[in-house]
Amino acid sequence: MLSKLKTDVTSILEDPALLTTERLQGVCELLRENISYYNWVGFYFRNADKEELKLGPYAGAPTDHTIIPFGKGICGQVALSNQNFVVPDVAAQDNYIACSIDVKAEIVVPIFVNGQNIGQIDIDSHQPDPFTKEDEEFLEFICAEVSRIL
Repeated sequence: MLSKLKTDVTSILEDPALLTTERLQGVCELLRENISYYNWVGFYFRNADKEELKLGPYAGAPTDHTIIPFGKGICGQVALSNQNFVVPDVAAQDNYIACSIDVKAEIVVPIFVNGQNIGQIDIDSHQPDPFTKEDEEFLEFICAEVSRIL
């Protein structure tokens, strides 16, 4: 299934008729609709020269977390570490920003353009410990494809 989704992601990202934000929105919706445990899918990007992330396109419940300072929460930690962060149980994380009481797990993968961490894809799940190495590699693929259009 993920190989088919890779093809769909690439098709969306390469669609010249869509604006960049529309392409990213399409990816969010595709993932949320096709992977049962991807309950919230969104992109955060560095907010200009500020040490914070700003919410970009997303699919799922609305969130109050439209700005996240570097170092705060899982997303803010990835902004500093430049590393993937897989959280099987958000309740076990001290530095977690709760978006919803339903969220049980989270995975965040950074997006690099010219070696710079410019943002990330963030997935929340209502299932405990759903993310596999295959999910992580799939999201790395998506981030690499996204970096090509930014």
